Amino acid sequence: MPRFLISRLLQTILVLYLIATVVFVMMKAVPGGPFSQERNVSEHILRKLEEQYGLHDPLHVQYAKYMWNITPKRFSPGALLRFDLKNGLGIDFGYSFRYEGRTVNQLIAEALPVSAELGFYALIIAAFLGISTGSLAALKQNTAWDHIPMGVVMVGICLPTFVMGPILILVFGFWVPESIRLPVLFWEPSYDASWMESLRYRILPAITLGLYYAAGIARLTRGSMLEVLGQDYIRTARAKGVSPFNVVVKHGLRTGMIPVISYLGPVAAHLITGSFVIEYIFMLPGLGRHLINAALNRDYTLIMGTVLVYAAILILFNFIVDTLLVWLNPRLRLGSKP
Repeated sequence: MPRFLISRLLQTILVLYLIATVVFVMMKAVPGGPFSQERNVSEHILRKLEEQYGLHDPLHVQYAKYMWNITPKRFSPGALLRFDLKNGLGIDFGYSFRYEGRTVNQLIAEALPVSAELGFYALIIAAFLGISTGSLAALKQNTAWDHIPMGVVMVGICLPTFVMGPILILVFGFWVPESIRLPVLFWEPSYDASWMESLRYRILPAITLGLYYAAGIARLTRGSMLEVLGQDYIRTARAKGVSPFNVVVKHGLRTGMIPVISYLGPVAAHLITGSFVIEYIFMLPGLGRHLINAALNRDYTLIMGTVLVYAAILILFNFIVDTLLVWLNPRLRLGSKP
């Protein structure tokens, strides 16, 4: 296990630096610049702006400064819990080109908690509905308990979030009785609202985001559980009189969840870093909206910062998933012999 962890850690560091290099090259290869859309700006002011943000330096100098700024120089868990990358790791993404006087670190620290909280609720919904529905369908194969849930799942797969969101807004925001209507926009009712009051604003975005992935998890769980429940050791356990609950939970789920856990890694990263569509539909101040606005405004530093944060979270969750898979299946460990 230590060899496996060290190998994955070294791969993670290498991949992050490769992603940072690719993003830097792509940003510099795009025609124009962050201030090319400015109107009625003299050449003198334009040069001053480029000097202020270091855009007048040669590319190799910009690249060296950029790589040094994103290289961790310290480690403070307390600051990381506040999403403060500068004090937590010593990472500095620089100032935003479009949000005057604001650093990319500040924008990420404000937006990432929103996306992370939304993704956490959506992940719980997706995992609970997907795993329970898929397991039930596998246990009741070719019955109504199989066909009906899988039919609903197919609807969830066919309806993307930009369709499901407006439908839920229409139903739960306008059609249902007023006493049970849910808020359809924004993240907080007010700055001093209680957690329970704010929770109502999370319900529709979390359900919209979670249902789409619950459908995929349910189908994956059903297929995996059907394969596992047909194995010889499952039949042996049943022949020995093991209760159906223990057969499914202790013997079936441990092996059957391996493909599901592999799928949950990138899904969890995507949910936590924010869904661009959901954040725009429900007007949420998350990381996804910042990335879209940065791309439209050619805010290079904000684009590179959000992309790197997304990549780091994706790699982190894949690392966690790989570790869990090795724990569930020791044959996957490096150096193990068949």
